[in-house]
Amino acid sequence: MVSPMPRQRELGRGERVVAGLWRLRLPLPWPGIPHCNAWAVAAGSGVVLVDTGAHGPGSMADLELAMHQVRLQVEHVRLVACTHAHADHYGQAAPIVERAGCELWMHPNHEHATRPLEAPGLALARRIEIARGSGVSEAALALYAERAKEQPSGIAGWHEPDRELVDGVEIDTDLGPLIAYETPGHAPSHVCLFQPERRLLISGDHLLGRVSLYYDYGWTQDPAGEFLRSLDVVEALDARLCVAGHARPFTDVGAHIEANRKLVRERVEAVAAALEGEPRTVAEIVPEVYGEPLTVLNASWRLSETLCYLRHLEVEGRVRRERDDVPGDKGPDRWRLG
Repeated sequence: MVSPMPRQRELGRGERVVAGLWRLRLPLPWPGIPHCNAWAVAAGSGVVLVDTGAHGPGSMADLELAMHQVRLQVEHVRLVACTHAHADHYGQAAPIVERAGCELWMHPNHEHATRPLEAPGLALARRIEIARGSGVSEAALALYAERAKEQPSGIAGWHEPDRELVDGVEIDTDLGPLIAYETPGHAPSHVCLFQPERRLLISGDHLLGRVSLYYDYGWTQDPAGEFLRSLDVVEALDARLCVAGHARPFTDVGAHIEANRKLVRERVEAVAAALEGEPRTVAEIVPEVYGEPLTVLNASWRLSETLCYLRHLEVEGRVRRERDDVPGDKGPDRWRLG
């Protein structure tokens, strides 16, 4: 029997979207997320680079290759602007800024990314404690801890933003000013950039080519609620073309907004429905809500998402943690309606 050929590593790729806007498709080492996008926008003698890709072996070479294919170089970057501080959007900021001699602009609520860099051991311990409180078994926690130790951060190094990218800040480009809109939910540091005359939206991970929900749990009061409110912000812009952090550009922006809104509401109600009857842990809820078992590969994503829905329901007064009623209880959190 002939052994299958190993899958060839994907390489960086660049392509023109419209005059003055280029998509830089950069590979990622993460299962199920094969690549991300950075966007180069013409600006005078160079470009504004929106997002950077994750840092790892060969990642700068992938960026250089993608830029070369559209006749650009890292040295052409006049400004790096990050839609948020996740590794696949900020990870290569430090080496790009150093090589290009430019500034970095990003939202100031980036502690969700900087705290793990400052103390990776404490960050891992926090994730494990959240999983333990969600009802994950000690055996699964041990396996996750071993895997997590081998996973790099995807961030080359921390570079403090030179300017805070907050509501109303404008970035000058040849396409016209890109105006920042704060859109927390997916991450506390998230912003979208909008060019009103062209109705062009650079959406980061707030809107994607397909509906895929993720929230950073534990850094704000109600990430799912923030995400829904941010959908309202973007809807009011009436964008005609959206270029996102993953997948190809798309024009049916309103349909994407409504699809995200619908899925969030469906999952919030599915979590509530899973609590009918006896109180349950998050680990017990996940398979019922998503139709798949909790595994080492999906646990971090699914636990975080479900905890955010529970928090949203808690803010609305629809659920509560049972532990609050049992002083001294050291077991996992159980959630109940009411």
